[in-house]
Amino acid sequence: MARIPLFSPDSMTPEQERVYRAVVDGPRGTVVGPLRAALHRPELADRWQRFGEILRFGTSLPAWATELAIVVTARRWNSQLEWHVHAQAAASAGISEAALESIRCGGDVRFDDQQQADIYEFARQLQQGGNVEEGVYQRVMNRWGTVGVVELGAVIGYYTLVSMTLNLHDIPLPEGVRAPLEVLGAQHGADAAQAPGEPSLPVLKPAQVTQTQL
Repeated sequence: MARIPLFSPDSMTPEQERVYRAVVDGPRGTVVGPLRAALHRPELADRWQRFGEILRFGTSLPAWATELAIVVTARRWNSQLEWHVHAQAAASAGISEAALESIRCGGDVRFDDQQQADIYEFARQLQQGGNVEEGVYQRVMNRWGTVGVVELGAVIGYYTLVSMTLNLHDIPLPEGVRAPLEVLGAQHGADAAQAPGEPSLPVLKPAQVTQTQL
């Protein structure tokens, strides 16, 4: 159950309804996730939905790259709804079910494609260390250019905000959907200092690439 009231169309103010209509008439087609919380401040929700729309649907990056970066973010923050929505989108965009399942479970992640491994590593390193090593950064830059590397960083940052909002306010999964993520702790990848009772975050494993594809 959400920690805050969630609006339905018949309970919205005119300003909330204006933003709601902008979302459902756009590429999302529905109001889900963090926008349900942001509607408490319509101006915030409006800017949020426009920012999110360009980052998910309007960048120069291929859909598989955007969705892979998003699922890494969802896994890092144990964000159930974000994973539920974007794992399906990542699979449809070309990320293998085996890779997605390994990310979901915190296991060894293998790719047949170096470009997919680079996107995964870019997102993984940025989430876990707050930066990306030079080799990975340059490979992404060389493939997608300055615009692409800037967009990728923005996608990861934006969906971190999404994850935190979903978790903070307990925005629910759709009715009848079971939580897809086990809440993994740091013990799945590395030891980490942790205060008693403090939730821990998974440490995702580095990508491995099938050697014949290098």
